[in-house]
Amino acid sequence: MTQEEADRTLAECRGKIDSIDLELLRLLNQRTSVVEEIVRVKNALELPIFEPKREDAVFNNVSSHNTGPLTRDALQRIFARIMDEMRTLQYVRRQQQGKPE
Repeated sequence: MTQEEADRTLAECRGKIDSIDLELLRLLNQRTSVVEEIVRVKNALELPIFEPKREDAVFNNVSSHNTGPLTRDALQRIFARIMDEMRTLQYVRRQQQGKPE
């Protein structure tokens, strides 16, 4: 492979990654909008924000549908981070509404 071919291949791959990143961003914002609805329901009924069983169910759901190449451990770390950010958002929204944590 020549340097020119490598540069072209890398540029194409990076362009694909940029497009995928934008799609991930769109989906994360869509997920966040759903979480904001969940916050409204939880706040109205004073339900706890952290639900370990639900988080386990999310991990099991995504893990059972994972066909790779992402490993189960990597997938869990990624979704743990996503859910951590969603919990943080819920706590912030709850505080903004003057509700107890």
